[in-house]
Amino acid sequence: MANVTVIGAQWGDEGKGKIVDWLASRADAVVRFQGGHNAGHTLVVGDTTYKLSLLPSGIVTGTLSIIGNGVVLDPWHLKSEIEKLEGQGVAINADNFAIADNCALILPLHRDLDGLREQAAGSGKIGTTGRGIGPAYEDKVGRRAIRVCDLAHLDALDPHLDRLCAHHDALRAGFGQPPVDRAALVAELREIAPFVLQYAQPVWKRLKKVRKAGARILFEGAQGVLLDVDHGTYPFVTSSNTVSGTAAAGSGLGPSSTGFVLGIVKAYTTRVGSGPFPTELDDATGQKLGERGHEFGTVTGRKRRCGWFDAVLVRQSCAISGVTGIALTKLDVLDGFDTVKICTGYRLRGKILDYFPSHSADQAAVEPIYEEMDGWHETTAGARSWADLPAQAIKYISRVQELIETPVALVSTSPEREDTILVRDPFVD
Repeated sequence: MANVTVIGAQWGDEGKGKIVDWLASRADAVVRFQGGHNAGHTLVVGDTTYKLSLLPSGIVTGTLSIIGNGVVLDPWHLKSEIEKLEGQGVAINADNFAIADNCALILPLHRDLDGLREQAAGSGKIGTTGRGIGPAYEDKVGRRAIRVCDLAHLDALDPHLDRLCAHHDALRAGFGQPPVDRAALVAELREIAPFVLQYAQPVWKRLKKVRKAGARILFEGAQGVLLDVDHGTYPFVTSSNTVSGTAAAGSGLGPSSTGFVLGIVKAYTTRVGSGPFPTELDDATGQKLGERGHEFGTVTGRKRRCGWFDAVLVRQSCAISGVTGIALTKLDVLDGFDTVKICTGYRLRGKILDYFPSHSADQAAVEPIYEEMDGWHETTAGARSWADLPAQAIKYISRVQELIETPVALVSTSPEREDTILVRDPFVD
């Protein structure tokens, strides 16, 4: 049996939650390997809806769920999310949940800095969630982060605070803010430490044991490849690498362990926040896609921008992230359109491009080249086999996989876990 790595192949919000939940029910361990609590997953299981933004999706089914070292962790949000899920009847304990003890922490000062920067950016806003994820990653790379393991050694925190505050006090002064209240910060950490430490451990060691036993591991990515700090629409990106290769570094297992790479792809395109979006539809069609797809961010509640499927972007994402097969989601949102369009290339200042350029000015200037297909008026909602799909919907799927040069492994036809057409089982070699 193979391990599976799940990543978003667009700008996030592709419906990873439902797919990860479906896979998690068949996995022995689920690992989050990057991002923070800016990554929203909505899971619908029976009559119950669970909204997760930090915890791995496997926690709902009782599967061993692990937050890897590549994640930045807000301990107060962690406590809040666990308490909310426990209120919905989900059991969370040290047997089924673990946190890497070398995770960097998101602190209140990170949230402060995130908000101050966005407020001062004017028209240059990135569109962050304001939750401190970016500043926390900066401190991690700048070697001044406070980590989960430091919560067990708070009496020896002064050298860490010296490095941290030397950086943040200067930034805060530039925004007219007072220096960090070190005593208050330590008091907050001392209060939350026992809650976090009950789950903390060297998870690389636990995962090594799980893998040695031949168990199936599901690596769960956050956001999407187009938000990758290297490969995305920079600077309108997240603060971590979202590509599948990060699963190795962000979990403590080697690259040979990541297995089948499943790219989640929406049947159209959406984006939250600022940045280029070649196929964006600022018209009645875009409005219809948003309304039918209930396109609001799980974490932020922000309305998502909507547009036609962009095969150029998805082909690029699949190549960069080594995607083995895609899971096509929200096909039912396209039901009822007389025609549907797929972007097959771009025009940029008189030239034809078959890729998305790196420079932000070029990204903003590209014009999509569309291929138009007949739509379908029958419903695809709830389909569980090819026989349940209209012929034109099957043609659309076939054209998508041809253009992105990556096969379809799954088709999702509703938020319900079982409404899935399985073409190729990612957990089988």
